[in-house]
Amino acid sequence: MSQTFIVTGTDTDIGKTVFAAGLTRALGAIYWKPVQAGLDDGSDSERVASLGVPRASILPEAYRLTTPCSPHRAAELDDVAIDPASLALPQVARSLVIEGAGGALVPVTRTLLYADLFAIWGAPVVIVARTGLGTINHSLLTIEALRTRGVPILGMAFVGAPQEDSERTICTIGGVERLGRLPILDPLDAATLAAEFAEGFTSEHFT
Repeated sequence: MSQTFIVTGTDTDIGKTVFAAGLTRALGAIYWKPVQAGLDDGSDSERVASLGVPRASILPEAYRLTTPCSPHRAAELDDVAIDPASLALPQVARSLVIEGAGGALVPVTRTLLYADLFAIWGAPVVIVARTGLGTINHSLLTIEALRTRGVPILGMAFVGAPQEDSERTICTIGGVERLGRLPILDPLDAATLAAEFAEGFTSEHFT
């Protein structure tokens, strides 16, 4: 059964793209990064491809912006107007994994946050959170921001060394499911990601 999953994070550079790549590959899904901000180090779509997602399973971005900053500002610097209508869910024949940018309250435009866009899409969200210090506060704030907008939350995916108390505390207080955890992978490549994703997550959560 085809489904749509949205991947957001509690912050930037916490492993959201790596998780999205693992999920896309595990489901045999289509990957979409609607807005890419920052191109000097390559795009998230290119990174997902390097982690084993076939290029034929990666949709082109609606917007490719030069500066690595919030999409609303990156668009202004590129003299581009982001049209929310162009960010409607694509119609695909398989499951779809959508990756946001940074956290849930990152502005897409001056009047639209990613969390607002998630509410429009109506698909379940996976919140990716690091396991390090500060994650309880950031995670609970993200949960609250999404719930305020009526966004369905599938659960938490943690990235980093195991921190059982922090992970349990977030899920208990936040009233969300713990989906699993990915360790920091070294080396990080398609083979290690596939193996660790299969170890850390079960397919029942995504059916």
